[in-house]
Amino acid sequence: MSGMRTALASIGVFGLVGVGYGMWAIISPGEDRKREMLKNLPEANPVRMEETRKRNALVLQALKDAAETNENIARGYGGEK
Repeated sequence: MSGMRTALASIGVFGLVGVGYGMWAIISPGEDRKREMLKNLPEANPVRMEETRKRNALVLQALKDAAETNENIARGYGGEK
């Protein structure tokens, strides 16, 4: 009885995994759709990509400056109490 219950539970789990994989395969976009989506990403625009690089460089510089100081710089910008 216990062996039969284990076998049925295993078949049920494998069946659910199979159904999930089948649904994923149906819903996921095809190669043409993936290429079209990649063309429309903001990173595909060279001007926007350069702006993103500059912004990231500024953020990294601010983090570097904050790491090199012993002061709490987050408290310094809100005004003194």
